[in-house]
Amino acid sequence: MGGWVILGILAALVVFAISIYNRLVAGRNQYKNAFAQIDVQLTRRHDLIPNLVETAKGYMAHERETLEAVINARNIAVSGLKDAAADPTDPDAMKKLAEAEQGLSGALGRLFALAEAYPDLKANENMMQLSEELTTTENKVAFARQAYNDSVMQYNTLRESFPNNLFAGWFNFGPAELLDIEDESKREVPQVSF
Repeated sequence: MGGWVILGILAALVVFAISIYNRLVAGRNQYKNAFAQIDVQLTRRHDLIPNLVETAKGYMAHERETLEAVINARNIAVSGLKDAAADPTDPDAMKKLAEAEQGLSGALGRLFALAEAYPDLKANENMMQLSEELTTTENKVAFARQAYNDSVMQYNTLRESFPNNLFAGWFNFGPAELLDIEDESKREVPQVSF
């Protein structure tokens, strides 16, 4: 009789461990799927930039340094995205991606600031269309990033909650890294003067 009780307890523990494992797998798969949406939008963003630079090049020939900075930042961001897409569970890859995207946003911001000094460029239909597409893509990236970060938070909460935290270590479920692509211009306080 005592053997059946012990066997029943062991079977319940195994079922309990399997349940926790399956929830952790589901959480990890959910944030990986959310990252795939970021991958799609960032790839689109990266694909638009060479066309934008090419359009600006005709008008801003003497701004070569800025145009090259945008292309270099884009190439770094493409590389960072490839590394992060290869393993969304790698916290270092996610941090490098965030840094690369911040650098690209800064370079694009300088390009658009310089473009303000070129009325013909601002009025160019191709430039306006590319700028609009880039803005739309930026919004989609922000939404995808929010969905990804929500999934990461849910997964990290799941893996850190008791008793899941006991099993997460045994099953090698490490923490997931949030993707924080910060646009410094959004943190600046607007200057008002009268």
